[in-house]
Parts: sequence; structure tokens; C-alpha cells
Amino acid sequence: MVTVALLDLDVVIPKVARALGETLFMVTVAFFLASIIGLILGIFLYATRPGQLLHSRVVHTILNIVVNTLRPIPFIILLIALTPLTRALIGTSIGPAAAILPLTIAASVGIARVAESNLVAVDPGVVEAAKAFGASPLHILFGFVVREAFGPLLLSLTFIFVALIDATAVAGAVGGGGLGNLALTYGYQRFDYAVMILIIIVLIALVQLVQFIGNRIARHFIDG
Repeated sequence: MVTVALLDLDVVIPKVARALGETLFMVTVAFFLASIIGLILGIFLYATRPGQLLHSRVVHTILNIVVNTLRPIPFIILLIALTPLTRALIGTSIGPAAAILPLTIAASVGIARVAESNLVAVDPGVVEAAKAFGASPLHILFGFVVREAFGPLLLSLTFIFVALIDATAVAGAVGGGGLGNLALTYGYQRFDYAVMILIIIVLIALVQLVQFIGNRIARHFIDG
């Protein structure tokens, strides 16, 4: 029979607060870097497609290969595979800072694909109208297509942000720090199920807050 001990709040709350800070650090830094890389990849995946503004079969094929190679790799495998590179760049493969590199790479290819999908969904009439006004390809791409897809794109980015929160829990299982690491080392390994339940509640609340904010911001652009 599983029993749940009472929480020693004076001990647990500081640990959870610190772990939450580590999780937010990993997610925000990785998301910022991945958004830059992923959006650039996604925009050029769209623009270099056959018949699009910057059509280039060679560039599109190379970008597709890069994204399709990295995207199917389970995050835990990617995390372990990048350990030598992480150690070479950061000096360690343990801790929140070390988890940022694999988190960024995993999120970048995800953002690239969802960005491409959102841009492809833009009404082709928008591009034709922009061409009729004599706009240059880059102006059409960034001034019309990206702006038209901005609301749905924000919803997709919110999804990626939430996925990164999930990924930090995996990173925590191999010493990445954060709530996942605390749940494993302080909750699971010590059979302290009260701590596990508290961390689950914190994660649910964090995801709900992120999703709420993302939905509100995206709705502003979609309805506006």
C-alpha cells in the first residue's frame, strides 16, 4: 500500500522554488534561441519550396534533410548523444546550463516544421496581391506572409514552449536539474510521494499558465 507522508514545507518549498527557477531558466533560454533558429529555418523551408518566392530545390532539400534527420530522434537519446559537444562547449554535461543545447536543438527543428506549416496555410491570394503591388520577394515574405500567419504561429510556439517544459523533466532524469530532477531524486528515489504530487501540481499550473497567456496573445493577433 502506497502512503503519502506529510510535507515538511520548510524544507520542500525552497527546493521546489529553486527547481522551478532552474526549469524556467532552461525553458526560456532554450525557447529564445530555438525561436530564432527555428523561425529562420521554417521561413526558408517555406520560401524555397517549389513555386514559392525564393524557390531553390538544393536549399530546400538540404533544410529538409537537416530537419527530418533531427526531428525523429527521441529527446533522451539526443541529450545523451550531444553530451561530448555539451561538455566541450560548456565544460560540463550536468546541470541546467548543460541541458540548454539539446533543448535548443530539439525545439529548433520542431519550430521550423510548425512555422513552415503555418506559412504554407496562408492564402496564396495574399502573395498574389502583394506581387500586384510590386513588392519584392523578401517584402512579400516578411511583410505579408509572416504577418498573416503570425497569430496561428504564436499558438504553435506556445505548444513548443509547453513541450520544452516536458523535455526539461526528461533532462532532469540525467542530471539536468529542475523540477524533473527534484521529482526523481527527492520524490521517487526517496519514496516521498507527497513531493511528487506537489511537483506534478506545480507543472500542471505552469503549463496552464503558459497556455493561457499564449492563447490570449495569439487571439489578439488573430481577431485583430
